[in-house]
Amino acid sequence: MIGDFFASPLALLLLPLPLAALLLLPPAVGEEGGAMRVPETIAARLAAGIGARVAGRSRLGLAGLLWIALVLALAGPQRLEPSAALPVSGRDLVLVLDLSGSMDRKDFEIDGTPARRLDAVKKVAAAFVRGRTGDRIGLVIFAERAFFAAPPTFDTESVARTIEAATIGIAGRSTAIGEGLGLGLKRLAKSSAPSRVVILLSDGANNAGTVGPRDVALLARDLGIRVHTIALGANELGMAGDDPDAVDAATLRRVAELSGGTAFRVRSTGDLEAVSASLDAMEANRGRAAAAQVFRTYWVYPAVAALLLALALAGSDAGLLTRAGLAQARGPVVGRRMRRRSTGSAPDRVGGSEAVPAGAPGTARPDRHREAA
Repeated sequence: MIGDFFASPLALLLLPLPLAALLLLPPAVGEEGGAMRVPETIAARLAAGIGARVAGRSRLGLAGLLWIALVLALAGPQRLEPSAALPVSGRDLVLVLDLSGSMDRKDFEIDGTPARRLDAVKKVAAAFVRGRTGDRIGLVIFAERAFFAAPPTFDTESVARTIEAATIGIAGRSTAIGEGLGLGLKRLAKSSAPSRVVILLSDGANNAGTVGPRDVALLARDLGIRVHTIALGANELGMAGDDPDAVDAATLRRVAELSGGTAFRVRSTGDLEAVSASLDAMEANRGRAAAAQVFRTYWVYPAVAALLLALALAGSDAGLLTRAGLAQARGPVVGRRMRRRSTGSAPDRVGGSEAVPAGAPGTARPDRHREAA
């Protein structure tokens, strides 16, 4: 129960530590002496000492409050905030996007304006991801090499922004379809989600990497992971003469068939949006996850209080030192005044004449011979 109010409740055990120190280390008691009368100046200084003891009690109180504030800040006071349950689909989905050099080709349109293939994919894929609330979505980017740009997460907004920031050339300019698909399967193989899906988009043919797409598709089938493929581009390999940017739609179709997925053919931005809608319709059973426990922390308030108390304690120490210095400086002055009053300032006279010290210049010395006689 106390853990709901403090992040580190065991720190509260430090609260009685100063009190225990006072009990185990009692202050020394001085010897009592008899009563005596003292001069007024000394009595005034003794009275100042009584004021110092009163100030010492105030400092002790400040130190106690400072300790309490520090311990509370260390314990980390917190409050459980109400939070709604998150929708979940039970699906882990990984997008595998081709960023090879052919994606720079301008044969698509966005709002009637010619656009690169990559720009059209960014727009549609980012919108698709933002609409997949409840899915854990990851992102693999591949060209000559493949890497995870975003691990599977419920934060679809961050994945969408990563898609929008993708740039051609960061992974090379060739097309390693097998490498990209294999990396996506590697992450999903560790997932325990009831539904695991890969969406593979490419606009070329596999011409890099050490593993072929069909071999990876067989692995996906063994793992129970469905792979949906999207063949992007106007021309297909083997049907477009010598077009170096033709897409290997046949291989992508075979990958989808082997893994139990669906193959899509995209030649325009409209086709891409239609595929996005079709994939969005492939819903798993939706449920609701348990509400997340979100705590609001308040440790900063006792920390600020401790800082203010420390400053007040430092100011109190400075004031005591100043008063002690003034009292110490005033003592010798009062003593000198008392000595002057008791001895007087007029020169000593003997018999109405000034007393001259023996051996002073101008005094007659006794005759040694007469002194000897």
